[in-house]
Parts: sequence; structure tokens; C-alpha cells
Amino acid sequence: MRGTTRLLATQVVQRPSLDLVRSRLDPRRQAILATAAVTGVLVGLAIAAFDKITGDVLLGRLFRASLPVQALTPVVGLLVAALALRYLAGGASPSTSDEYVRFYHDRNRRFDLRPMAGRVIASIATLGSGGALGFEGPSIYIGAGIGSALQRRLSRLFRRDEAKALLIAGAAGGVAAIFKAPATGVLFALEVPYRDGITPRGMLSALVAGATSYLTYAALIGTEPLFRLSTRGSTTFRLQELAGALVVGLLAGLGARAFAIGVRWSKSAANRAPAWARVVLAGAGLAGLVLATHAMYDQALSLGPGYRTFAWMSSPDRALWLVAALFAFRFGAALLTLGGGGSGGLFIPLVMQGALLGRFVAGAYDGLGLSAAGHVEASSSLFPVLGIASFLGAGYRTPLAAVMFVAESTGDAVFVVPALVAAAISQLVMGHETVSSTQAESRTGALERRLPLPVSSVLRADVLTVPPDATVAEFVWVHLVGNRQRSVPVVDGSTYVGMCGMEEVAMIERGAWDDTTVADIMRTDLPVGVPSWTIRDALQALERADVDCLGVVGPDGTFAGELRTSEIMKLAEILSETE
Repeated sequence: MRGTTRLLATQVVQRPSLDLVRSRLDPRRQAILATAAVTGVLVGLAIAAFDKITGDVLLGRLFRASLPVQALTPVVGLLVAALALRYLAGGASPSTSDEYVRFYHDRNRRFDLRPMAGRVIASIATLGSGGALGFEGPSIYIGAGIGSALQRRLSRLFRRDEAKALLIAGAAGGVAAIFKAPATGVLFALEVPYRDGITPRGMLSALVAGATSYLTYAALIGTEPLFRLSTRGSTTFRLQELAGALVVGLLAGLGARAFAIGVRWSKSAANRAPAWARVVLAGAGLAGLVLATHAMYDQALSLGPGYRTFAWMSSPDRALWLVAALFAFRFGAALLTLGGGGSGGLFIPLVMQGALLGRFVAGAYDGLGLSAAGHVEASSSLFPVLGIASFLGAGYRTPLAAVMFVAESTGDAVFVVPALVAAAISQLVMGHETVSSTQAESRTGALERRLPLPVSSVLRADVLTVPPDATVAEFVWVHLVGNRQRSVPVVDGSTYVGMCGMEEVAMIERGAWDDTTVADIMRTDLPVGVPSWTIRDALQALERADVDCLGVVGPDGTFAGELRTSEIMKLAEILSETE
């Protein structure tokens, strides 16, 4: 007996490891990962082409053009974007990254590839003409489209619970390539669908696609970072800087909250106004910002995603009012581009706002004489980085991806701890706001999605009940043992009178079973359900009573059936499988 027990225990301990080995050697799983790698390569090639056309050819020439051309080009880009969305995309919205989130949550629809060409052209026109949005929006959209199309062609490889695997992988590859930050791409793709949570599926495929996409893109474009966040050789930070992280997190949360409200207002205004009106008004506003920033900074810093902003603010002698003014100019440029119907992402605009906010706090911090030689210099490194982590993390509700972006951009672990502190504070201040209109509040399980269903979907009406005058012996052998139940409703004719189960039987002696009736031991203090309940109501009643079965009565007091926890769980499992 002891040897048998030891053998069973050994099998139980070894089985998970054997199952893990089998899963790793599963040909189907290997095929999925190989497909994810192919997805990454295709996404890397597509993003490299998109970046080359939009960034180098169009935007590069715009930065070298005369001031009048720079002022007038954004309105041309918004006009081309409006035409592309109307005639090539079939009247689709300018959304890009939001489309990835929308189709991730929609279990009944596949990623719509029909408006893809129109949306990509609209993004090229918007960003290539100096629109103040980010390249990551269309990159996510392109990656998700490629992954979804590839999975549709190879659907036989994927189970139902893997229906979004390459959608996630493609999105991760898009971010990984355009930012040259593979870990950030993976985390962002997994984190952005929810305001408070992370998707549990598709991680391995996303990792493979993110790595291959980055390698493909880097082989074509190079590994030079988009912008440099210098640490100046710092290896530590003081408690004063950590206290400053709290201030940056607080201000970034307030700023990101205002930015999210502005984004919502701009999109709403763009939907209400005629296309020609929004293009003209937004174009005029963007032209005014070009002229204003050129007059103040000797270059049109309101144009484009804002990478040149880093070069400008890296100088330690910038006046704080100029930094604050540029924060307002970039803020307005992003909202005007959205209001004009432009197509692009909000990741980089959030990064830019965070960097400028951090630079402003750094200048004020140094002005108070709180920095010291031999530590992280706030004016050049720490606070701008904290601003990025907290502003981006709060705006998109992706704190992990934001902190990872900082880590990959700086290559220095010294920033991680204060960045986590600042990101946590900004999340609290942000509340329920977000720049994405399609994010879900939190990830819900199969059971949680069933809570609003009527209780009739889990009600058992054809159950064996016991009369109150039955003896305990009859109850045990016929109902508990014979029907294999732990508790049974007690019904007198058609009237529900209580519940009796094993716990009540255990309270009396075995010799008294033949002389004791069910009415003597049944429970009458339990809540009684009604047919108008939802599953949520039933679960709450079961939990409060600490039982797994309740009786349900109709409007006239007659017994309608019973509620069991096992039936609720079974329904959730069945519906989850059918999806």
C-alpha cells in the first residue's frame, strides 16, 4: 500500500513536467510559433517601408522646406487623409490602434481588412505632412492586419482559444519595429486592450513576432534609437529625486487626464463637423502653431511626431517658460490633428508631453538647488524620463509598457524604480480616463460575462424533492445516496418549505433516523430565489448563505426549481466553448 501511494505521488509530481515537454514538442505548437515568426518578418518589412516613405521621404523633405510650405502642408495632408478614408476606406474612421483593440474584444468578428489600404494612405498623408501624431498607431494597425490575414489563411492550425494569437503577435511586431523596442512592443500589445489588466493569451507568439519584427526592421533601417535619453553615467539616485518622482507622477496624471479628455472632445468634434470644415479649421490652427513655434524656437517644433523636441530640450539652459509653451503647443497640435480627421497614434504624443513635463519639473527642481554633483542630474535625464513613464503609462493605461519603454530607451536600470513610483502615482490620478475609446475596463472571465443572464438559464425545474414527512432514513438512502445529492429541496405538495442536506443529517444519531422526519431537521432560514433574478443575484445569495443549493419559488409561492453552483459553472463552461 505504501509503495502504491509513493508511485501515485511520483506520477502526480512528474506528470506536469512530462505534459510541459510534450507541449513544447507538439508539432502544432511549433507550427504556430513558426507562423508567428513569419508574421514578425512580414510586419518588419511592412513597417520599414511605411517608415521610409512617411518619415524619410515625406517628413524629411518637409523639415527642409521653407516656412510657408511647412505652414500649408498639414492642411493638404488632412485633405488627402479625408479623401482616402472616404473613397478608399469606404467611409471608415481614422482609427488605427483603436481598431486593434476593438477587434481584439469582438469575439464574433474578424479583423476587417477592407479599409486597410485607405487607412494606411490616410496615415501616410497625415504623418508625412507634419501631423502631430505618432507612427505607432498605423504600425499597430498594419501589424494586426497582417497577423489576422495570415491566421485566416492558416486557421486549421489554431484552436478556438487561439483565435486572436496572430492579431496580438502582429500588433506587438508593429510597435517593436517602429520603436526599435521589442519588449515594449510585446507588453503594449498585451496591456493596451484593458484599462486595468493584461491579456493572458498570445504572449509566446507575441514574443516571437516582436523579436523577428525588430530584427527585420533593424536589418533594413538600423539600430539607431529614435531619440536618446542620456543617463550621463549615473548609477544611483537620492531620496530627493524619489520624492521628485511623486511630483512628476502627480502632474503627469493630471496632464494625461486633461489630454484624454481633449482627445475625446477632438474626436467627437471631428465626427460632428463636415469634412471640409474640420480640415480647414484644423489646418489653419496647425499653420498658426508652425508660425508661432518657428518664431519662438527658430524651428517649427509643432510639426511631426516631435522627435526634434528631444534635441531642443536636451540643452540645460532652456528657459522654463519656453518649455511650458512648447508643452502647450505640442498638446494643441496633437488635438488639432485629431480634430481635423488625421490618422495616427497617440503613443509618441504622450511621450513628448511627458518628456516636456519632466523637463519643466527638472528645471524647477534644479532652480531650487536640490540636485547634487555625482547623482542623476534632473535637468538632463531623470525627470524627463519619469515624465515619459508616467504620462504615457497613465494616458494609455499601460504602466508596464511605459516603464519598459524607458528601460529600453535608456539602457540603464537606475531609472526603473523611480519610473515605477511615478507611473503608479499617475495611474491613481488618472482615474478611469484613457486616450483609447475601445479599451475594456478589466479582463473578465467566462463566468463574469454570464452574470447578467437570467436565472432561468441555470434553473433546474425537474428535480427530485423530498416531502417534509419523510423519515431521515428514507431521505438518506433515496435522495442523498440514491440520487447522489448533498442537499435537496423540501416540498409539501407544490409549496417549498425548506432545504435539507448532509450537514443536517449529521447532527442526529444514526439510531434516530427511522423516528425523525425531514421537517424536524430541515433548514428554513435560507434565502429563497425568484425567477426574476439574474445569475449575479443567485451567486450573491449562495455566497451569503454559504451553501451550494437554493430553492426558487414562483409568484404564487409554488416551487419552481433549484439553483446550484455547479449548474452555473457548467453553463459558463459550455458558453465559453461555443464562443
